[in-house]
Amino acid sequence: MVGCEGFRAMLLGKSGGGEELGAFYPIRPECQEDAPRTRFKPRAGKTLSPRRWHAAFSEDGHLDFAKVLRRIQRGGIHPAIKGLVWEFLLGCYDPNSTFEDRNQIRQRRRDQYTIWKAECTNLVPVIGSGKFVTTSIITEDGQPIIDPSTSNAQEWHVNNAVSDKKAIQWMLVLHQIVYAWVDNDIGYVQGMNDICSPMVILLENEADAFWCFDRAMQRLRENFRCSATSIGVQAQLSTLSQVIKTVDPKLHQHLEELDGGEYLFAFRMLMVLFRREFTFVDALYLWELMWAMEYNPNAFSLYEESSAATEKGVLTVSSDELLKQCGKFEKKNVKTGSSTQQSALAVFLVASVLETKNKRILKEAKGLDDVVQILAEITGDLDARKVCNEALKIHSKYLSKAKTQ
Repeated sequence: MVGCEGFRAMLLGKSGGGEELGAFYPIRPECQEDAPRTRFKPRAGKTLSPRRWHAAFSEDGHLDFAKVLRRIQRGGIHPAIKGLVWEFLLGCYDPNSTFEDRNQIRQRRRDQYTIWKAECTNLVPVIGSGKFVTTSIITEDGQPIIDPSTSNAQEWHVNNAVSDKKAIQWMLVLHQIVYAWVDNDIGYVQGMNDICSPMVILLENEADAFWCFDRAMQRLRENFRCSATSIGVQAQLSTLSQVIKTVDPKLHQHLEELDGGEYLFAFRMLMVLFRREFTFVDALYLWELMWAMEYNPNAFSLYEESSAATEKGVLTVSSDELLKQCGKFEKKNVKTGSSTQQSALAVFLVASVLETKNKRILKEAKGLDDVVQILAEITGDLDARKVCNEALKIHSKYLSKAKTQ
């Protein structure tokens, strides 16, 4: 069961398929009255069901993922199999692999995770204990911080100075997320927990949840790369500006007059993929729709190889057969040669939200605060399916107009 505070705003309400979904995402009785309503509910004939999922595998484990993608894009994934399907959507496994292939990969990854976790535990014993670290445990120069109010300082803190730069950087953000130990180039950035928490809920095995999160970060890590002079989603914000300028020049001009031409008000939507704008269940639904539409059959091999193409956010498709296995958004991008991280579906999702609020922004927004307020009102009131469909229409319109300009 989940508590009232924090999770209350994430989970589904009493209606909209609540009885079935409530078995997978339970809410404390005292919180149910205030829980927001979810729009998603499994639909027979459209949602990918456990029966359809299992029927998509051959006897030795090869998966007909093109058929699975079509079903997901129509109606999402049933909660009973959501975590398992996400592993394929995010490129953890190759649909053309066998059961035995995946078992070997899974065991190898679990072993690697165990090694990393042991390294972390040796540095800070509290790791893996189930307790929370809420403050930094060392100074920036690696000196241990001793909290006199802590009853067991040896468990919670390090007793000796740390000299290794990677260990220092990781310990400084230990109270946030352990992912920083593996990806010390990006480290921890606020918002990663919004991406990570659903994986922990959906996948029972801790190591499997970590690798699912790792693959999600392969897509999103550049969103979190920040410096003194730039923010990670800046390139996507620039693309968003260009999209709105092309498909709705009047709205773009109005935003520019309000000093909002950089579209910084859309920062959070892009950073954590609308995680705060939807209820918990609807955010999961939106993500799987997005990932299905953006699916590229080369994801597994390129992520495994950590190739230069992956680092640039580009997954090339070399044959018509592979093209058929792409999601509908990725398929169009590949055909037009615009498959980059900057032109991700999330950019067009934001554009679709802006278009739904077009009239109000033009009429009521006298400053950026008004734009922020109007967009804040969408929280919990968006339909993931409709937003995705509108995003695809805007994407097509943008490609068509951009070609003629």
